[in-house]
This record gives sequence, C-alpha cells and structure tokens, in this order.
Amino acid sequence: MKKHHSKSGVVDSVVTHIILIIVCLIFFFPVLWLVMASFSKNGSIYDFDGFFPKGFSLSGYKTLFTDTAMYDYPNWLKNTFIIAIFSSLIGTVLVILTAYTISRFQFKSKKLLMKSTLVLSMFPSFMGMQALHLLMINFNMINRLWSLILIYSAGAPMGYLVQKGYFDTISNAIYEAARIDGASNAQIFKQITLPLSKPIIVYTALTQFAWPWSDFILPNLLLKNKDMWTVAVGLMHLGETEFTRFAAGAIFIAVPIVILYFALSRFLVSGISAGAVKE
Repeated sequence: MKKHHSKSGVVDSVVTHIILIIVCLIFFFPVLWLVMASFSKNGSIYDFDGFFPKGFSLSGYKTLFTDTAMYDYPNWLKNTFIIAIFSSLIGTVLVILTAYTISRFQFKSKKLLMKSTLVLSMFPSFMGMQALHLLMINFNMINRLWSLILIYSAGAPMGYLVQKGYFDTISNAIYEAARIDGASNAQIFKQITLPLSKPIIVYTALTQFAWPWSDFILPNLLLKNKDMWTVAVGLMHLGETEFTRFAAGAIFIAVPIVILYFALSRFLVSGISAGAVKE
C-alpha cells in the first residue's frame, strides 16, 4: 500500500513538473524571440528567417542611443524616468496614508467609501480618457510631464485595499501598548507602523513605479510633442524597418524593473510583524 502511494506521488510530481516546464517555455519563448530580435543585424522584421534573425549584431543597441535625430530614445528614457520616480514617491505616500487611515480609524461613511472605491475600481480606466483629455486641455496641461505625475499620483489611492489588508494584520496589542505609553497617532505611525510595514511599502513603491514606467495610453493621449514622449510612446512610433531598434528599446526598458526587483526582493517578505507581540 505504501509503495502504491509512493509511486502515485512520484508520478504526480513528474507530471506536475512537466506541465510547469511546458508553461514556462510557452511564456519564455516570446521573451527569447524579442531578445534575439534586438540583436538582429538587419533592422526590418521582414529580414527574419522564420522566427529568428538571419544575422546578429549590436547595431540595434548602438543606434538606439547614438542615432537620435528622429528617434531620441535617451530623451524618452529621461522623461519616463522622471514621471515614474515622482509618481512612485507621491503615489506611495498617498496610498500608505489612505490605507492606514481606513484600517486604523473609525469615521462616518467609512463602509460607504470603501464600497464606492471598490465599485469604481471595477470600471476600466480608459472609460474616462476622453473626459480627462478635455480637462487637461482646459487646464493647459497638455505636453507637460507633471500633468502625468499628477494623474498617476491622484489615482494611486484607489488601489489601497492590498495595503489596508496588510495593516489589518498588525496586532492591535502593539498600538494599545503604545497608547498606554502616551504615544500620539503620528508617533505610532512613524515609530511603529512604518518599521513593521517595509514589505508593503516596497511593494507599493514598485507597483507605483511600474505603472507609469510601462504605460502607453495616458502618455500617448497627453504628450503630443516628440521631445516629450515616453519610451512606450516613442517605441510605438517606430517604423517597420526599425524593428531591431524597437526590440532593443523594449529589452532595455525592462532592465530597471528587473534591477529594482532583485535589489528590493529581500523586503518582499510578508509577516514581518509575526511574533512581534508575545501572547
């Protein structure tokens, strides 16, 4: 009987691993293809031999940063970096404050507010793009990087539910002990909540950075001048004969996100408050 269960477990494990490997290969193939396309010797997608380039070269990456007469990738990268950094900083502060307030304080219409934000978050963001575009025109905020920063930051608190769930897991005994010692709400938030919330703060900062870093719809709607474009908008305006440059730009834009993830991954550990209070 034990041998039968042992064989069954081995078979299940093997089948599971085979399925996972197949799924990984399916998702990895487009990435591999794009990486190989970025090293294509010829710029056009029509010069490929089936899925893969006929020859390989670093010319795609070289022209990406040197040939800036028509396609100024370094400037697009700078614009994207400015928008993403400030949106991440401001948005993270707003989300954390919103989530903490709703998690730890009781006030009138709290449940109504939570239900309203939940319902509003179900609607796709592009539904309000036309109205947003008209508002930006009336306020003279077209072709301005800070207009995008304002919109990304203002919309960030709508996604507070994940952060609220994390704050709910912090034991109330910690806050009660701090209040008994005479700590104010500001001191409790600064000296107790923030040190215990590093994982969710890092998670929030990464998500708030990644959204404007890779967004295309909003920058394409509000940034009309070529020198104001972000990387996503600029790459979409490349011609078919510039596919190698497009692939190189797409690969390069993923590098900061990967670096940030590996640099901050040690903070992405949940349950940091576990064991903080002895029962």
